Amino acid sequence: MWDILTYLFLIVLIAGALIAAALVARGYLGGIPALAGVFGPSPDRRLDVVEHTAVDNRRRLILVRRDNVEHLIMTGGPVDVVIETGIAPRTATRPELVDQQAVFSRAPRAVGSAAGEK
Repeated sequence: MWDILTYLFLIVLIAGALIAAALVARGYLGGIPALAGVFGPSPDRRLDVVEHTAVDNRRRLILVRRDNVEHLIMTGGPVDVVIETGIAPRTATRPELVDQQAVFSRAPRAVGSAAGEK
């Protein structure tokens, strides 16, 4: 009985040591060019689904971005169709701030004064 538990404990211990060694190797060997594909960080993503919407029960419009160029695709019909390609991505610009000067040309009134009084 104890022999089986001993062997099971050794197997778990060896497996844990192998996993720990792989994690350490990934951390230390990520900078070596020959091993970068195995242990290095993943490359930047080139493909992304920007937006999608349902046209009807079967068809969907999908806006896909590849290398900063967007493509509009319709899927789900008898054939998938590229509707538009080479769309420049919309830049995330914020609206111009309103000038902080007064909008009206009249001088501001004091609190409690009427329009014709000074």
